[in-house]
Amino acid sequence: MAKEFPLTPTRVPPVHTRFRRILGVLPDRKTVAALRRLRRVEPISMRGQPPVIWERTRGFNVYDAAGNRWLDFSSGVLITNAGHTHPAIVRAILHQARKCLTSYCFPNEPRIALTRKLATLAPPGLKKVFLLSTGSETLECAIKLMRTYGRKTGGDRKAVIVSFERAFHGRTLGAQQIGGIPAGKAWIKNLDPEIVQVPFPDGFRTPDTRFELFEESLRQSKIEPDQVAGVVVETYQGGGSSFMPVPYARALREWCARHGALLCFDEVQAGFGRCGRMFGFELYGVVPDLFCCGKGISSSLPISAVIGRPEVMDLYGPNEMTSTHSGNPVCCAAALANIETIQREKLVQNAARVGAVLQNSLDGIRAEFPDIVGARHGAGLVAGLHMVKKGTLEPDGNLAWDVVHACFRKGLLMFAPVGFGGATIKIAPPLCITKEAVLEGCQVLREAIAESLR
Repeated sequence: MAKEFPLTPTRVPPVHTRFRRILGVLPDRKTVAALRRLRRVEPISMRGQPPVIWERTRGFNVYDAAGNRWLDFSSGVLITNAGHTHPAIVRAILHQARKCLTSYCFPNEPRIALTRKLATLAPPGLKKVFLLSTGSETLECAIKLMRTYGRKTGGDRKAVIVSFERAFHGRTLGAQQIGGIPAGKAWIKNLDPEIVQVPFPDGFRTPDTRFELFEESLRQSKIEPDQVAGVVVETYQGGGSSFMPVPYARALREWCARHGALLCFDEVQAGFGRCGRMFGFELYGVVPDLFCCGKGISSSLPISAVIGRPEVMDLYGPNEMTSTHSGNPVCCAAALANIETIQREKLVQNAARVGAVLQNSLDGIRAEFPDIVGARHGAGLVAGLHMVKKGTLEPDGNLAWDVVHACFRKGLLMFAPVGFGGATIKIAPPLCITKEAVLEGCQVLREAIAESLR
């Protein structure tokens, strides 16, 4: 079972800086009592994050009721791209909440405005938008569309979905089957034999980054190209912030076009400026047939989207592909305000500019600790430090956990380690963060690694 952060009031050195404030006891007694009450009524799976109760948030800071303030390197798991509790998004939510809270599939004005906005942001040809509630839901929809399109164009034989090792696409049935983490789908009794994984060319866990490896892996699985209905790939692998080489991505795009397979990018983490582009796949210079969005689409409320070519998105008729909260007016209003804020405040450009500072600073940390930081992956304002056991490539989840815990005590907030072996420290601050805050956070991270090694 995964580790938990201790629920014991512990005295820590006070912190008072421009971006952080820790008063001296973490967690305090009131927090411990409240979390214990929560644990009595929630499943164990909801534990596992640093023991702080978010009382309020603003920009790139998180506060608790005791007056502690953390510099946030989590974005609430890559949600708050525009920053926490952005006033423009709050106003949009409140305005819409006074008018209409839900409408099922009956149209509403925010849904009209948001889908039109997303269609204008998407690459040419990807002009249909299907709104849903969660990232997992969009991947379930993408599987359905790829399979349906494959059978339409190539018969029952064309049904194989190809995804990648170490991929994470969500925790529902289909999303976990296309995921590349065996432990995540151990509960599934009858795995779909026409969903296969191939190595992800990250250059670290998979040193071989040739596109030929993709083709070789399919042959080893006895899959012919004309059997492939679709290929689904995270723009970057969420567990490690790991990107494909650009030539690989372009070869994959060409292979899919040549063999009549749909290419789907999972942009749930990467979209809306996170990578220094509006959509992360723009870094590859390719256009998918469809892509999935979520998390940073609203910087607040649950909403997601599948965006794609009309001939793919229109495969199902009226009332055949719907969801209860699809196009919820309050969530749509939040998402529209979020996108407009990202554009107005030039947060995509900030993610690219400040992201370069982040990546350079993390490279400096890796150079300082070369024996235990195996790799730094990332782009823009997302990064992963892959922690390894000294002098090896074996993941060191315990060290990663100790570092995240030490950062928490110092006023730098990140979520629990993720990725292969639970050994990747994920860094993903809101896109409004400043260069000065990034540099302070990286200095805290450096100190936490040094302390954890002692």
